[in-house]
Amino acid sequence: MPAGGGGPESTPGTPCAAALAGLPDELPDGVVVAGADECVSLVNTTAARLLGIDAAAAVGTHVGKVLGLQDLEGRDWWDCSQPYTGLSIRNLLSEQAWYARDGRELLLTARLVRDTPRGPVSRVVIALREARVRARTDRERSDLVATVAHELRSPLTGVKGFTATLLSKWDRFSDSQRLLMLRTVDADADRLTRLITDLLDVARIDSHRLELRRQPVDLGAAARDVTVRAQPGEGRRVDVVVDELPEVWVDPDKFHQILANLVDNALRHGAGDVVVRLRPHPGGGVDIDVEDAGAGIPEQARTRVFMKYWRSGDRTGTGLGLFIVKGLVEAHGGEVRAGVRTDGDVEGGVVSGARIEVYLPPGRPEALDF
Repeated sequence: MPAGGGGPESTPGTPCAAALAGLPDELPDGVVVAGADECVSLVNTTAARLLGIDAAAAVGTHVGKVLGLQDLEGRDWWDCSQPYTGLSIRNLLSEQAWYARDGRELLLTARLVRDTPRGPVSRVVIALREARVRARTDRERSDLVATVAHELRSPLTGVKGFTATLLSKWDRFSDSQRLLMLRTVDADADRLTRLITDLLDVARIDSHRLELRRQPVDLGAAARDVTVRAQPGEGRRVDVVVDELPEVWVDPDKFHQILANLVDNALRHGAGDVVVRLRPHPGGGVDIDVEDAGAGIPEQARTRVFMKYWRSGDRTGTGLGLFIVKGLVEAHGGEVRAGVRTDGDVEGGVVSGARIEVYLPPGRPEALDF
């Protein structure tokens, strides 16, 4: 402040009053502000568009009349919410769907500003947005529920069919036939367990509550165990190529899940034999490649394949497999990316399939470094 000055100077980067005055119209959401007299003092451009009103004419008008929102049963927002006369402990009206005069669905939330705790409402600040985004999210969730129901029904049908057959016609089958049926039931039960585990892990990844129990794991042996359990069918194979590996600390169950999802993804969406390669990373840790001989992953889709619910074309599945892989790998401090499998050297080779590349760091606890 200069000597004898009467107030602070504007400094570089400090918004000026003119810029702040225009800020409400730059907000992506609609904003309506009403004062203690229940009349509107501000309507931004987005709110005027959503409500189908003239912003200038709305100023000074009762806020309930300006909004004019109703629910599906024709009840008015003002009568239902009572922002000025409701409980004195309220400071927020949670987001709810209401309908404008033209039938458009809007999401509304409001802050009830009180100058003193439990005092009268001095200002109501209302935020509005269109419900189309939430509707799209709801459709995605509905699609996921339908897909999961389908994925659950398939193995459940097998379990129910074989157990019902064995219970009703046990004496008609030989021991080898019974054993085949029981193995099929066991495999279907494993599929159900993996799907339920995947769904639980999606919730944990989204909420950042994923817990790891690291320990030294023989990754080569674990990879071979995964491939033994895989069911390629149609004359396809899953081969494992393992170099001499350094010690790596991982959660054994999560590592099994990572590799099982990658192999299942390669078998489901690729073609030909699947190859799992494990080799030491130059800087420590282990590199893992899972390759197939299919059409490969288009370059523009290589970052999207790890998004939740992402599926290519009319392919089946929940669209969660690679999303879970990414979450589990990153929880270990590693990295994952999609690439291509080539025949020959990288520059002159011919693209012949997809490759998912995973890096897992050593993960050795610092407490053991002494």
